[in-house]
Formats: sequence, structure tokens, C-alpha cells
Amino acid sequence: MSDIGVIAVTAGGRAAAERLAQAWPDQVRIVEADRPADALRTAFAECGSVVSMLAVGATVRVLAPLLGGKTTDPPVVCVDEGLEHAVAVLGGHYGANTLADWVSSVLGTRPVVTTASDTVSATPLDSYGAGLGLRVEDRGPLASIGAAVLSGDPVRLEGAEGLPLPPLPENVSAEVPSSQAVALIRVTDRLDVCGECASYGLPTLTYRPPSLVVGVGSARGVSAEEVGELIDRTLAEHLLSRASVRAVATVDLKADEEGILRAARERGWEVLTFPADELAAVEVPNPSETVRAEVGTPSVAEAAALHAAGAVGNAPELVAAKAKTANATAAVARAAFRGRLAVVGLGPGARDLMAPRVAAELRRASVVVGLDQYLDQVRDLLRPGTRVLSSGLGQEEERARTAVQEAQAGAAVALIGSGDAGVYAMASPALDFAGADIEVVGVPGITAAVAASNLLGAPLGHDHAYISLSNLHTPWEAIERRVRAAAEGDFSVCFYNPKSKRRDWQLPRALEILAEHRPEDTPVGYVHNATRESERTVLTTLRAMLDGEAEQVDMFTVVLVGSSASRNVAGRFVTPRGYTWKAGPGEGRAANE
Repeated sequence: MSDIGVIAVTAGGRAAAERLAQAWPDQVRIVEADRPADALRTAFAECGSVVSMLAVGATVRVLAPLLGGKTTDPPVVCVDEGLEHAVAVLGGHYGANTLADWVSSVLGTRPVVTTASDTVSATPLDSYGAGLGLRVEDRGPLASIGAAVLSGDPVRLEGAEGLPLPPLPENVSAEVPSSQAVALIRVTDRLDVCGECASYGLPTLTYRPPSLVVGVGSARGVSAEEVGELIDRTLAEHLLSRASVRAVATVDLKADEEGILRAARERGWEVLTFPADELAAVEVPNPSETVRAEVGTPSVAEAAALHAAGAVGNAPELVAAKAKTANATAAVARAAFRGRLAVVGLGPGARDLMAPRVAAELRRASVVVGLDQYLDQVRDLLRPGTRVLSSGLGQEEERARTAVQEAQAGAAVALIGSGDAGVYAMASPALDFAGADIEVVGVPGITAAVAASNLLGAPLGHDHAYISLSNLHTPWEAIERRVRAAAEGDFSVCFYNPKSKRRDWQLPRALEILAEHRPEDTPVGYVHNATRESERTVLTTLRAMLDGEAEQVDMFTVVLVGSSASRNVAGRFVTPRGYTWKAGPGEGRAANE
């Protein structure tokens, strides 16, 4: 979150501003001046975003003369005096909509979002592919094409294949014939125009992906003008857009070559450098033994371009072979973007216990893979046009393979599961299949054990172990060794998959093993469907469970068994942390911290 300038006039507004400052002490700056209008102008000029505790009309009248453009102006949110609404006024897709949500999470206001795509959950065109670094070349057609997309008109989409982009509504497709389309959306690093579409005179929105790397080699003392002119000419001759260049790459011996550095700086590109031995290992079409003798690699321009592009994506392609001037060489490589797999934990069930990042990943994914009952929980969060691949219980391997294969094909994929995806869930099977050819991100979720623990008290307050009692994929002999080790180590234990219709003896056996090492009155808690509508929480004892209470447990239940130190305190399951508290005046820290 960038710095947030907050302007308040009344006592109520100032109190609300202080609450924001307390919530985000490192981000909020309360801007003051003799006149509120001056404070607002200062915040707009100096801060990354603005929260105005003024009326929308007053805010707009003050800021109207200062407005430059939606991509450059800071986002602005207005909050009313009664703290009823947080209105995204300026820069909705550039931070104001999100800021309205953040403000509401602190002040209890209702976020008011009026951008059309957000009100129908469609991917906004002005930030389409922003996560990949896509940039709109000409913003002129945005409004009209955006209206066509939201109206359901046929819009042709070109160049999005193999890119992990968010979904667009089904009326936007590569399958729409040019003769029927009302508009064209293109994702390309090339300058040439679709001839067929041009013949129909379609309004066109062009996105430039950061897919190109320019490799440069030079003699010592080369001028920035010579390097820059060579780069520009090479790009133009191959019909490649400067807006798609992500970097200039060269050998590390040229890390201080001012001609290369200035030419890149003038065009807004960073410079990447690589050791000669790394570049020497890159296969190129035009190696030079003369260059090898001088710098230790037979290629600088072609090798650096390919090497840098390969670090970005898969199978880099040399799209412009080495071109020369008297003192410089240049080549261009294209990176093929890696597909993206987000492994997402939905949490224990309650929507307010789902991480906010889950919704962001689901909106970003064009393909969502998951168990049918989990998909039903989040369908309202999916963008129009999202492809949903569901399957039933027992098909975990199929779901994992499917998600990885979709990502390998270049899609942005979300693989969902309950709780945390890395705890007895889909992350491990998926990552078993995933290679370096895809990008993988994980979104943590609250586990069933953590949810149940909080409902029961603090049973996991000291060292503990999670053990699954399902012997479907793990031999019972291995499970029993782990239970015995946890018993002998005096761990609190959380049992997952404790019992099913066909597995009814494993939980009693595990409890018997634990009972060999701890008292009969050891607390045991079990929670059925934690945080869901049919939630049921029971705190009992190890003896009662062995006497038959374990019959109440099923596959939708987690069972937590305490250590020998655990106890029932006022009806709450507590495992002491083991602190020795100092009793001196004003002291309250643990002696063994």
C-alpha cells in the first residue's frame, strides 16, 4: 500500500482519520492546512492515494483543475460524515476500488464501486493483464470497446493464446469471425496490423506484452546515439514494438558501458548483465571466435537476449538476429510466458475466514479446478468467462494433473481446496507434477485444525502433531508408528480423516496408543464441520472417547487430543505453553522466552 493522504475537517472526520492512521501507521499521512481545499490539493500532489472526509461534490470541484489522467492521478476515495459509505471517486481500476474496501474494513463503511466491469465482476479492460505487465497502446478505444464487451457484443480476441491472462466474457473470443465482430482486442509485440480485421475497419484495442529482450554488444567507448539508433532500427525492421521491450541485456564486462546504459535509460529500460561463461553456454546462430577471444563468449548480443528471455519464460525465440554497426551489435529475443498455477486454500468454510487474496487469485484465473462442493462455495467470486473444471471425491490425482496441464498450456489456473492447500490437500500432488515450465504461487488458508482449535480453546498451545488416519494411500503400519512417536513425545495430536463408513477402527486404535502415555482425563475435543452451518463442538476426555464416544466422529470431523499437560479450564481446552511467569511489579514476560 502506498502512502495515503487523509483530509478531515470535522471532529468526526478527524476521529475517523485517526482510526485509519492507527490501522496503517506506516502508510497514512493526515494532511492539514488552513483551508481544507489546500490540504486536499497537497494530498493529491504528494500522496500515492487520497481519502477525503469531504462530500464527493466538494472533492471533485477542488480536484477537477488538477486532473491529468486515470493512469497518472492518485486514486481518490470519499467518506461521508456518518461513516456510511466509502466512495471510489477517481481511479477505480487503479487503486480506488481496493482502497474503498480497505477503508471500509477499518471504518465499517460500505464500499461504493461504480465502475461497470466491477459491478458485473467482469475483468476491466484498462487493467487487463496488468499482472503480466501488459500495457494499452492507445487508450482511445477503451470506453467504446469496454461497452461492447459488457453489452455482450461479439468482440474478436487475438494473441491471448498461451498467455496466463484473466478471463473475458464469452462474447470475447478468438472464434468470433472478423466479419461479425464489432471490435478487435489484440495482444501482440508486433507492429503489423491484422489485415483481415483492418479490411473491416474494426476499432482496435492493442495490448503490448513485455515479451522482448534486446541483447547488445559493443566496443569500449561506444556512443549512446549509435547504440540507440541500432536498437531502434533493428526493432523497426522486424516490426517489433518498443513498448514490448522489457530490458536490454549484455555481458557483465559492459556493466559500466555508458553508451549502453544511457541508450537504455533514455528508453526507460533496465539493463541486465550476465557472466561471459553463462553466455558462452547459449547456442546462437551467429557465433564469433573473434568475440570469444575478446570477452570469453562467442556471442554477446544474441546470447544475452536469449539468456535473459529464457529467465522470463519458456523456449525463448530469437526474432531478430544480430545486426551490426561499426561499434555495436544488437539482437532481439522473445520470451514465451510461463503458465501460472495458483494453489488456493479456501479456509474452513466461513466466507469471512477466507483470505482476501483468495478472491484476487480467483478473479485472475481463467481456469479454476476443484472438488465440485468447494467450487460451489466460490462461484460468485469467478469472473464471467472463467472455465470451471470440477470433479468428485477421490479424484485428487486427476484434479492435480489437470491443473498442471492447463498451466503448462499457458493458462492462468487456480486449483482450490478447503483449509490450507498445503495441509492434507491439493498442493503436494500438484507440485509433484509441476515442473519449472510453469509459475506456481500458493495462497494460504486457515486449516480445519486451526479453526477447530480456536473453537475449543487453545489445544495446540504447545508442540503438536497432525496425523491423518486414512490408510487409503499410507499403510496403517506407518500411521501407527507416527501415532506412537507422537504419544511417546507427549505431543498434542490433531487427527485428520479420523473415521469413515469403511474405516471405523483406526481412531479407537490411535486413542488406545495415546492412552498408554497420558492420563484418562486428558482433554479431547472434536469439531464437526468447523465454521459451517452444521458446526458441532464437543469437549470430552480420552476415557470417554475410548468408552464409545468416538462413534460420534465422521470424515467431516477433526479430533484433537491433548498432551499430558493439557487441561480443561472453565470449559475450554488448554495446552499450557510452559511459561514460568515472573511475579515482580510490572513484569509480565515469560522467563523462558
